Amino acid sequence: MGLFRTIAVLTVTTSAAFGASAADLPDAIAANGEAIVLQVHAVGAQIYECKADPNGRLAWQFREPIASLLRDGKTVGRHFAGPTWVVEGSVVVGKAVGHAPGATAKDIPWLKLDAVNKQGDGPLKDVTTVQRINTVGGSFDGGCEKTGDLHAEPYAADYVFLKRASQ
Repeated sequence: MGLFRTIAVLTVTTSAAFGASAADLPDAIAANGEAIVLQVHAVGAQIYECKADPNGRLAWQFREPIASLLRDGKTVGRHFAGPTWVVEGSVVVGKAVGHAPGATAKDIPWLKLDAVNKQGDGPLKDVTTVQRINTVGGSFDGGCEKTGDLHAEPYAADYVFLKRASQ
């Protein structure tokens, strides 16, 4: 199945299946006392690169994400290395501070990220925390044959942008 066909299937499948609420989140990624600023659905790929592991064996290693951010069926932003999110003139860069396993071994983990850099005056300007939840796909591992080869593993997730309630 081609990457874009897989992404289309992920979009249809995950849009209907997603629905974790703050009460359903694992403690490791909970953001108690914070208010939701924006929630978007991401569809894209996790990019892996063939590199030598610490033992000298070639293996697929995570390199970066690339995804479109959707709200009400419309593209409102992008997600890429950093990890960075750009939405309507605002930018947030995060640093992972918590994680919880995805629903299956094929699903990338759910994450809690602190906002470590913000720019712009758009909807993300006051964000202090980002959560990645409801992940589908994106996990890829195993051996590879040629250093520098890339692999795009389709994924979908929901990103929740939060701010401290007092802001």
